[in-house]
Amino acid sequence: MNSTVKLADNKAVIAYLAEKFPKCFTLKGDAQPLKIGLFQDLASRLSEDEAVSKTQLRGAIRHYTTSWRYLRGTKAGAKRIDLDGVEGDELSSDHVEHAKKVLAESQKKANARKEDKAPKVAKTAKPSAAKTSRARVPSRDTKKAPAAPKVLTGEKISDTTALKIDQQVLVTIGKAPMQGVIVDISKSDAKIQLTSGMIVKVKAEHILVK
Repeated sequence: MNSTVKLADNKAVIAYLAEKFPKCFTLKGDAQPLKIGLFQDLASRLSEDEAVSKTQLRGAIRHYTTSWRYLRGTKAGAKRIDLDGVEGDELSSDHVEHAKKVLAESQKKANARKEDKAPKVAKTAKPSAAKTSRARVPSRDTKKAPAAPKVLTGEKISDTTALKIDQQVLVTIGKAPMQGVIVDISKSDAKIQLTSGMIVKVKAEHILVK
Protein backbone atom coordinates (compact mmCIF):
# COMPACT_ATOMS: atom_id res chain seq x y z
CA MET A 1 0.00 0.00 0.00
CA ASN A 2 1.40 3.43 -1.00
CA SER A 3 1.85 5.96 1.79
CA THR A 4 1.45 9.70 1.17
CA VAL A 5 4.48 11.82 1.99
CA LYS A 6 3.50 14.79 4.14
CA LEU A 7 5.17 18.10 3.26
CA ALA A 8 7.33 19.44 6.08
CA ASP A 9 7.39 23.25 5.80
CA ASN A 10 6.26 26.32 3.84
CA LYS A 11 9.08 26.08 1.29
CA ALA A 12 8.23 22.46 0.56
CA VAL A 13 4.53 23.33 0.13
CA ILE A 14 5.34 26.25 -2.21
CA ALA A 15 7.60 23.99 -4.30
CA TYR A 16 4.73 21.49 -4.46
CA LEU A 17 2.30 24.22 -5.56
CA ALA A 18 4.74 25.43 -8.22
CA GLU A 19 4.84 21.87 -9.57
CA LYS A 20 1.04 21.51 -9.48
CA PHE A 21 0.23 25.01 -10.76
CA PRO A 22 3.31 26.26 -12.68
CA LYS A 23 1.36 29.08 -14.37
CA CYS A 24 0.45 30.54 -10.98
CA PHE A 25 3.31 29.88 -8.52
CA THR A 26 6.99 30.43 -9.27
CA LEU A 27 10.20 29.67 -7.38
CA LYS A 28 12.45 32.18 -9.18
CA GLY A 29 12.17 35.84 -10.15
CA ASP A 30 9.41 38.27 -9.24
CA ALA A 31 6.07 36.59 -8.52
CA GLN A 32 2.82 37.79 -10.09
CA PRO A 33 0.03 38.90 -7.69
CA LEU A 34 -2.50 36.20 -6.84
CA LYS A 35 -6.23 36.44 -7.44
CA ILE A 36 -8.29 37.53 -4.44
CA GLY A 37 -9.98 34.43 -3.05
CA LEU A 38 -7.35 32.10 -4.55
CA PHE A 39 -7.05 30.20 -1.26
CA GLN A 40 -10.62 28.92 -1.64
CA ASP A 41 -9.88 27.80 -5.21
CA LEU A 42 -6.68 26.11 -4.04
CA ALA A 43 -8.39 24.35 -1.14
CA SER A 44 -11.08 23.08 -3.53
CA ARG A 45 -8.62 21.81 -6.17
CA LEU A 46 -6.52 20.03 -3.52
CA SER A 47 -9.39 18.88 -1.31
CA GLU A 48 -8.51 15.20 -1.87
CA ASP A 49 -4.74 15.68 -1.85
CA GLU A 50 -3.38 14.09 1.34
CA ALA A 51 0.08 15.60 0.91
CA VAL A 52 -1.01 19.04 2.15
CA SER A 53 -3.65 20.31 4.57
CA LYS A 54 -5.64 23.57 4.52
CA THR A 55 -3.57 24.81 7.46
CA GLN A 56 -0.36 24.17 5.51
CA LEU A 57 -1.81 25.88 2.43
CA ARG A 58 -2.79 28.92 4.47
CA GLY A 59 0.69 29.20 5.99
CA ALA A 60 2.44 28.67 2.65
CA ILE A 61 0.37 31.34 0.89
CA ARG A 62 1.10 33.79 3.73
CA HIS A 63 4.83 32.98 3.35
CA TYR A 64 4.64 33.34 -0.45
CA THR A 65 2.74 36.67 -0.44
CA THR A 66 5.09 38.28 2.12
CA SER A 67 8.28 37.30 0.30
CA TRP A 68 10.39 39.98 -1.38
CA ARG A 69 9.82 38.33 -4.77
CA TYR A 70 6.06 38.65 -4.41
CA LEU A 71 6.16 42.20 -2.97
CA ARG A 72 8.39 43.34 -5.86
CA GLY A 73 5.87 41.90 -8.31
CA THR A 74 3.02 43.78 -6.62
CA LYS A 75 3.51 46.94 -8.69
CA ALA A 76 1.47 49.43 -10.66
CA GLY A 77 -0.11 47.88 -13.76
CA ALA A 78 0.30 44.29 -12.56
CA LYS A 79 -2.73 42.00 -12.85
CA ARG A 80 -3.78 39.21 -10.52
CA ILE A 81 -3.75 35.64 -11.81
CA ASP A 82 -5.69 32.49 -10.93
CA LEU A 83 -4.36 28.95 -10.54
CA ASP A 84 -4.22 28.48 -14.32
CA GLY A 85 -2.34 31.73 -14.93
CA VAL A 86 -5.39 33.57 -16.33
CA GLU A 87 -5.08 37.31 -15.66
CA GLY A 88 -7.86 39.15 -13.87
CA ASP A 89 -8.21 42.49 -12.11
CA GLU A 90 -5.42 45.04 -12.11
CA LEU A 91 -3.96 45.87 -8.68
CA SER A 92 -5.41 48.87 -6.85
CA SER A 93 -3.08 51.74 -5.91
CA ASP A 94 -3.69 50.97 -2.20
CA HIS A 95 -2.41 47.41 -2.59
CA VAL A 96 0.64 48.64 -4.53
CA GLU A 97 1.52 51.24 -1.88
CA HIS A 98 1.00 48.73 0.94
CA ALA A 99 3.36 46.24 -0.77
CA LYS A 100 6.02 48.98 -1.16
CA LYS A 101 5.84 49.80 2.57
CA VAL A 102 6.00 46.15 3.66
CA LEU A 103 8.97 45.50 1.35
CA ALA A 104 10.87 48.58 2.60
CA GLU A 105 10.28 47.65 6.25
CA SER A 106 11.33 44.03 5.68
CA GLN A 107 14.53 45.10 3.90
CA LYS A 108 15.39 47.56 6.71
CA LYS A 109 15.03 44.81 9.30
CA ALA A 110 17.20 42.46 7.23
CA ASN A 111 19.93 45.10 6.87
CA ALA A 112 19.80 45.82 10.60
CA ARG A 113 20.27 42.11 11.37
CA LYS A 114 23.27 41.99 9.02
CA GLU A 115 24.88 44.96 10.77
CA ASP A 116 24.34 43.36 14.19
CA LYS A 117 25.94 40.10 13.03
CA ALA A 118 28.91 41.78 11.32
CA PRO A 119 32.18 40.93 13.18
CA LYS A 120 33.71 43.82 15.09
CA VAL A 121 37.55 44.05 14.67
CA ALA A 122 39.31 45.01 17.91
CA LYS A 123 42.37 47.25 17.76
CA THR A 124 45.33 45.42 19.33
CA ALA A 125 48.24 47.75 18.42
CA LYS A 126 49.66 49.68 21.39
CA PRO A 127 50.12 53.44 20.95
CA SER A 128 53.68 54.78 20.90
CA ALA A 129 55.11 56.90 23.76
CA ALA A 130 54.78 60.06 21.65
CA LYS A 131 51.11 59.37 20.98
CA THR A 132 50.27 58.55 24.58
CA SER A 133 51.49 61.98 25.68
CA ARG A 134 48.83 63.64 23.62
CA ALA A 135 45.33 64.17 24.90
CA ARG A 136 43.08 61.39 23.79
CA VAL A 137 40.08 62.45 21.75
CA PRO A 138 37.11 60.16 22.22
CA SER A 139 36.07 58.55 18.99
CA ARG A 140 32.59 59.06 17.71
CA ASP A 141 30.37 56.15 17.15
CA THR A 142 29.26 56.73 13.58
CA LYS A 143 27.04 53.70 13.50
CA LYS A 144 23.43 54.80 13.50
CA ALA A 145 20.72 52.68 14.99
CA PRO A 146 18.37 51.30 12.34
CA ALA A 147 15.22 53.34 11.92
CA ALA A 148 12.19 51.81 13.57
CA PRO A 149 9.79 50.30 11.03
CA LYS A 150 6.66 52.27 10.30
CA VAL A 151 3.58 50.81 11.97
CA LEU A 152 0.19 51.07 10.32
CA THR A 153 -2.24 52.77 12.68
CA GLY A 154 -5.95 53.42 12.95
CA GLU A 155 -8.75 54.09 15.42
CA LYS A 156 -10.20 51.29 17.50
CA ILE A 157 -13.93 50.57 17.36
CA SER A 158 -16.22 49.06 19.98
CA ASP A 159 -18.79 47.53 17.65
CA THR A 160 -19.46 47.01 13.94
CA THR A 161 -22.12 49.71 13.49
CA ALA A 162 -19.56 52.15 12.05
CA LEU A 163 -18.34 49.68 9.40
CA LYS A 164 -19.51 49.29 5.83
CA ILE A 165 -18.92 46.88 2.94
CA ASP A 166 -15.77 47.61 0.80
CA GLN A 167 -14.35 49.81 3.59
CA GLN A 168 -10.56 49.58 4.00
CA VAL A 169 -9.50 48.71 7.56
CA LEU A 170 -6.60 47.28 9.55
CA VAL A 171 -6.79 43.92 11.30
CA THR A 172 -4.82 43.33 14.53
CA ILE A 173 -4.57 39.52 14.66
CA GLY A 174 -0.83 39.13 14.10
CA LYS A 175 2.49 40.76 14.99
CA ALA A 176 1.57 43.89 13.02
CA PRO A 177 -1.72 45.29 11.67
CA MET A 178 -2.69 43.90 8.27
CA GLN A 179 -4.58 45.82 5.62
CA GLY A 180 -7.83 44.51 4.25
CA VAL A 181 -11.29 45.27 2.83
CA ILE A 182 -14.61 44.44 4.55
CA VAL A 183 -16.69 41.94 2.56
CA ASP A 184 -19.36 41.07 5.15
CA ILE A 185 -20.59 42.49 8.48
CA SER A 186 -22.53 40.93 11.36
CA LYS A 187 -23.55 42.22 14.79
CA SER A 188 -20.26 41.52 16.61
CA ASP A 189 -17.75 40.68 13.89
CA ALA A 190 -16.87 41.15 10.22
CA LYS A 191 -15.32 39.19 7.36
CA ILE A 192 -12.26 40.94 5.93
CA GLN A 193 -10.38 40.21 2.68
CA LEU A 194 -6.63 40.64 3.34
CA THR A 195 -4.23 41.84 0.63
CA SER A 196 -2.95 38.26 0.29
CA GLY A 197 -6.43 37.16 -0.79
CA MET A 198 -7.24 35.36 2.46
CA ILE A 199 -10.64 36.06 4.09
CA VAL A 200 -10.68 36.21 7.91
CA LYS A 201 -13.52 36.66 10.39
CA VAL A 202 -12.61 38.93 13.30
CA LYS A 203 -14.28 40.57 16.28
CA ALA A 204 -14.85 44.34 16.35
CA GLU A 205 -12.08 44.89 18.91
CA HIS A 206 -9.50 43.57 16.40
CA ILE A 207 -10.48 46.09 13.69
CA LEU A 208 -8.88 49.52 13.28
CA VAL A 209 -10.56 52.15 11.10
CA LYS A 210 -8.09 54.23 9.06
